[in-house]
Amino acid sequence: MRYENHIFICINERLEKSTNKSCSLTGLAIRQKFVDELKKNNLSFKVRANKSGCLGLCSNGPIVVIYPQGIWYSKVTVDDVPIIIKETIIKKQVITRLLVN
Repeated sequence: MRYENHIFICINERLEKSTNKSCSLTGLAIRQKFVDELKKNNLSFKVRANKSGCLGLCSNGPIVVIYPQGIWYSKVTVDDVPIIIKETIIKKQVITRLLVN
């Protein structure tokens, strides 16, 4: 099966003493919300929400990357997920307030 979009969500876990931010728990919640919203919008056969390791922008995390467009969103919250589905996945619009700076 070929998907129209792949959504990569950082779920990288860091040790407590690490100076880099850990996206693990928040990232897992964000990914689950993507899975739920994709099902709700009947998109789970067209769009895949993938767990990702570190995407290299820890200070801006959680990071979400959408391919094939190559859109990088930062500081994503669970509340942003329905908006990302509606605006970026369905309407093909970029959400500028979430773009990585």
